[in-house]
Amino acid sequence: MAIVTTVVAFIVALGVLVTIHELGHYWVARWCGVKVLRFSVGFGKPLVAKRWSRDGTEWVIAAVPLGGYVKMADEREGPVAPQDLPRAFNRQSVYRRMAIVAAGPLANFMFAVLVYWGLFVHGVPGLKPVLGEPPAGTLAAQAGFQAGDLLVRIGSEPVTVWQDVRWMVMRAVLAGTPLEIEAETSGGSRVIRKLDSSRLSADSLEQDFLGDLGLTRFRPPLLPVLGAVLPGGAAEQGGLRPADRILEVDGRATPLWDDVVERVRGSPGVPLRFTVDREGRRLSVKVTPRVIEEGGRQLGRIGAGPRFDESVLSRYETVVVYPGGRALAQALWKTWDTSWLTLRMLGKMLVGEVSPRNLSGPLTIADYAGQSAGLGVIPYLGFLALISVSLGVLNLLPVPVLDGGHMVYYMAEILKGSPVSERVMEMGQKVGVALLLALTALALFNDIHRLFNG
Repeated sequence: MAIVTTVVAFIVALGVLVTIHELGHYWVARWCGVKVLRFSVGFGKPLVAKRWSRDGTEWVIAAVPLGGYVKMADEREGPVAPQDLPRAFNRQSVYRRMAIVAAGPLANFMFAVLVYWGLFVHGVPGLKPVLGEPPAGTLAAQAGFQAGDLLVRIGSEPVTVWQDVRWMVMRAVLAGTPLEIEAETSGGSRVIRKLDSSRLSADSLEQDFLGDLGLTRFRPPLLPVLGAVLPGGAAEQGGLRPADRILEVDGRATPLWDDVVERVRGSPGVPLRFTVDREGRRLSVKVTPRVIEEGGRQLGRIGAGPRFDESVLSRYETVVVYPGGRALAQALWKTWDTSWLTLRMLGKMLVGEVSPRNLSGPLTIADYAGQSAGLGVIPYLGFLALISVSLGVLNLLPVPVLDGGHMVYYMAEILKGSPVSERVMEMGQKVGVALLLALTALALFNDIHRLFNG
């Protein structure tokens, strides 16, 4: 069932985002008077093809759902009927061509703004930014942070939910700026503490960088009672079941869920004897944690989670909601901030400051699509907005065959007063295709590495 959810969520996400992107090109092309021959979601063999518009535009859903395109009348790509020559793309002014090309990424950004606005008006659930006990020796512990501190502000920005903490710290690490954090202590007083984020390299962002700083989220003490047990995971294969209360692991008592986690994470690939209470019966089962890699270390995982006490968790939950006008401002800021952070990450990757292992491909995106869809409509919409921003940024990169590459050609045309030669465009096309193939191969390699290493 989880695989079906992942596949469906991934296909729906691609279909929606590609359609939005291509509609941007289509609408502006029509507005500029250009004749559109085909609007395709996907590549390859058409599965569905219909002609609906008076212009005879063919609307297609194709077999390979990894993209799409809008085909316009263009003398460089094929013969154009004499009556359609004034409507050919190549005969439009350079500014109209630029507008048509830029409209695709712009549509992705506008979609993200619209989704974020709707989420902020509706209300986005999250966890309050309450700190757990900073591990001894970490920067947070040295700065004086304590369990129960409520983070109020990081830099000049207010903190509303725990997700904000990760985002703001990531931005500070990329910029190499110190962190000034205002917190409200459990006693009600306000304090300002500073952390030197430059102690972390940008490459550490693929690891638990918040944990490295000592900024851990407060987790209410949980009893060692199983809630979710993943199908096919080590826990299920070993015989553990939901509602089992774990009494001991290899003879060591486990009064809290954290005790179970500690034993499992520290025993990758090592068989463990679990003693459990199942409906009043004492049972013993053997479970071998699977080996995963995290931050360059091998850790154990059994594919199971604790049962949560909703009454306890509710005290740490919140909902972020804004009135219409402020929600729009927040949506615009969120889209801009996400775009800028994406560009910063790509730039750091190019100069070698961030590992290319951070690059994700279709398998990882599909996994995130399935996970967010499994959490509900609001997380899935947030996922769509995030990927839409990434798609817009990616397409604006100055790489031939991408929209940004065409924009470079048109800017060169404005500067030199004539179009770029066919020879230059052909060479650029080859370079662009080679770059995209290399990036795709690297992203797939990263996906497969994550798949086999957790």
